[in-house]
Order: sequence, then C-alpha cells, then structure tokens
Amino acid sequence: MAGLGKFLKQAQKAQKQVELVQQQLAARELDVSAGGGAVRVKVNGQGEFLSLTLDPEFLKEDAGIVSSTILEAVKQAAAQAKALGEEEMNKVTAQFQMPGLF
Repeated sequence: MAGLGKFLKQAQKAQKQVELVQQQLAARELDVSAGGGAVRVKVNGQGEFLSLTLDPEFLKEDAGIVSSTILEAVKQAAAQAKALGEEEMNKVTAQFQMPGLF
C-alpha cells in the first residue's frame, strides 16, 4: 500500500500544478491578427475570446472578404490558444505518468 500512498500524493501534486497552469493560462493573452492587421483578436490561454478589433477602413471592403478575414482570425486565435494549453498541460502531466497506468 506504500505505492498507493505515493501515487495519491503525486496525484494531489499534479492536480495543484494543473490548477496553477489553468490560472496562468487564464491570465495569458494572445494577440492574433489577420488581413494585414485589419482584424485583431485577443484570446486568453484557455481559449476565451477577450476582444475583436476591426480597422474601420477594412469595413469598407466587400462583405465576403470582411467575414472570411474575421473568421480566419478567430480560427487562428482558437488554434493558438488550444496549442498553448495543450503544451502547458503536457508539461505537467508528463511529470506524473506512471508506467502501466497511462
């Protein structure tokens, strides 16, 4: 049972580190732009969208171009936030993987 106690302590430590990483990701901001900077999206490391800024001159473009550029910026922001979150969580979970369990 000593192995089980050690495992439980490691699990508690991992849980605390995951919570810390989640807090850090929530505080981290990613700034993504598309259309040469005409569209700017801010998202945090947890994938929550914080702001969307559009260049007023850009809004004079064709509606299809505007919408596709906004969509591209949103997709890029979501992908970057997801990649950052996975990278940071992998750092934590890699420390606590035990052979035969995962």
